[in-house]
Amino acid sequence: MRIKRRTHLAAALVSTLLATTAALGAGRAAAVPDGDAGSTAARLASAGTAVQNADVAGTSWVVDERTRTLVVTADRTVGAAGIEKIRRAAGPDADAIRIERTPGTLRPLISGGDAVYAPNWRCSAGFNVRKGSTYYFVTAGHCTQGKPPYYTNSGHTTSIGPTTGTNFPGSDYGIVQYTNGSLTHPSAVNLYNGSSRRITSAGTPSVGQSVQRSGSTTGLHGGKVTGLDATVNYGNGQIVRGLIQTDVCAEPGDSGGALFSGSTALGLTSGGSGNCRSGGTTFFQPVVPALKAYGVSLF
Repeated sequence: MRIKRRTHLAAALVSTLLATTAALGAGRAAAVPDGDAGSTAARLASAGTAVQNADVAGTSWVVDERTRTLVVTADRTVGAAGIEKIRRAAGPDADAIRIERTPGTLRPLISGGDAVYAPNWRCSAGFNVRKGSTYYFVTAGHCTQGKPPYYTNSGHTTSIGPTTGTNFPGSDYGIVQYTNGSLTHPSAVNLYNGSSRRITSAGTPSVGQSVQRSGSTTGLHGGKVTGLDATVNYGNGQIVRGLIQTDVCAEPGDSGGALFSGSTALGLTSGGSGNCRSGGTTFFQPVVPALKAYGVSLF
């Protein structure tokens, strides 16, 4: 499906993305000492569970395999009390945690590749998929909450079809069925330069891999994968796990959009903090679990 880029933003569930981070306080936590790999992994897992149980909104966390530490990123809404709450919860594992700061606010984004419109917000089609002869697009789960119908325009005059599945929080993916037979739905991503990229397969990224993101607000941007299996606490009980962390920028209106490398689909834009003028850290829902959950495939 190809439709015009819009500048309208949703009134809810929008986010800015910012990449610059700085160490909090006088220093950083030391790396986990050398020792048994199994005990180190268990310690980092315990620290991750403690951070989640602390339930401080505006934080994300991911294991840094190089230093064997749990990197906890706190946005501008998290004060000293929140950091102390995390450290108290971690107890003896607190020295396995490294705290970093991001000036933005961690929230889900709304949008992606080609703009698509629910009654109360704008999102984006991530990847077109099919099951047999029935066609769908996958997008972010926070875009499909409540299973709204979707349209190609902000006036809601051209229907795409209904949301048929949604998963958020925990994961962040959803699926919308094409029921309007007049719409095309190629297996391609909009590159915002008058062309598109054919997508032929789905895969799992690796740390350091070069990737691109297509979004209806900011178009095409690239960067690298900086972490895997990240967890983000967006607040209000909205904790999402298993995310891809990147240094790709994004802005309000980019949720649901396609993360890819070459012709391989990798993820769906979830959220983060920052913008495409100063940079950004963005999190993506891996696409493979979404395809498996709905029994659909690229084509």
